[in-house]
Amino acid sequence: MLEQLEAIRERFEEVSQQITMPEVVSDMAKFKRLSKEYKDLEKIVNQLNAYKNILSNLEGAKDIIANEKDEELRDMAKEELDILTPQKEEAEAILKEMLIPKDPNDSKNVILEIRAGTGGDEASIFAGDLFRMYQRYIERQEGWTMTLLDHNEGTSGGYKEIILQVEGEDVYGKLKFESGVHRVQRVPATESQGRVHTSAASVAAMPEADEVDIQLNMNDIRVDTFNSSGAGGQSVNTTYSAVRMTHIPSGIVVSCQDERSQIKNREKALSVLRSRLYEMELAKHNAMIADARKTLVGSGDRSDKIRTYNYPQSRVTDHRIGYTVYNLPNVMDGAIDDFIEQLRIADNAEKMKEGLGT
Repeated sequence: MLEQLEAIRERFEEVSQQITMPEVVSDMAKFKRLSKEYKDLEKIVNQLNAYKNILSNLEGAKDIIANEKDEELRDMAKEELDILTPQKEEAEAILKEMLIPKDPNDSKNVILEIRAGTGGDEASIFAGDLFRMYQRYIERQEGWTMTLLDHNEGTSGGYKEIILQVEGEDVYGKLKFESGVHRVQRVPATESQGRVHTSAASVAAMPEADEVDIQLNMNDIRVDTFNSSGAGGQSVNTTYSAVRMTHIPSGIVVSCQDERSQIKNREKALSVLRSRLYEMELAKHNAMIADARKTLVGSGDRSDKIRTYNYPQSRVTDHRIGYTVYNLPNVMDGAIDDFIEQLRIADNAEKMKEGLGT
């Protein structure tokens, strides 16, 4: 492990020199890529330095115990040894996790799509509840921002469909585990008999694809403009600002109407289209890995039932890892960190066990 870590330190020093070179600073794409690499490597190097400091102190304590004649100093060294030994084990565990091959998409922004599934109006209301849950979660993340790209409201509240762009650090790395079918069990407001109904909504967290990830041929895309039906006053409904794009080879249709400017709606629609095409390829890759690991944690398949929100029992269960909490109001207010952390741990454990990268 130490050989790998020393190689990382060498690369860190190399990158730290490169990002100061004028030819790199003037190349925005290269500078951005190297800056991201520098930031990632810096975390590992800092942890390595802390680990080496613990090793040095351990050696010093052992040396005192072995050679020092002063009993008081030897007792102090033994106490220090008792403190440093678990610190060493913890630091080693952190370094091992840092050496697990990272998903190259983890640092990307996300196109988040929430769609009502089975359950009629109640499914749309639940999709709205999920949107608010993610909105609260995003608000709690330092430096994250959310932009509404498109939405289609339900007839009794909530959304039939809502599409968001989430930007920030490690967005896909955290939200990727949310893809799949979310199921709700509760008594709908329209239920006169007080019976519990089951409804569902699907979530797709897609890494936002760059132009270098997916090269789009505009000859393959049909663009239609239409009057926006969203909020925004008279001008929204009297100009053809909304954009619908159809990718002819795949049949994927994307629309965006939340900006007053047609140009901005075109840009956002292109971003969603590029990300959906990228996700198609990513889904195939993830399915192969999930099959190899015999787990759904990393599959990101939006057809898999991943989580149940049971209102009568105030229970939320993630079926992929069998993790349950009994504090549903807190979860619906955006406290999903525990689920994300448990899923990340399970995914890393699988990678370490099978020796598979993403």
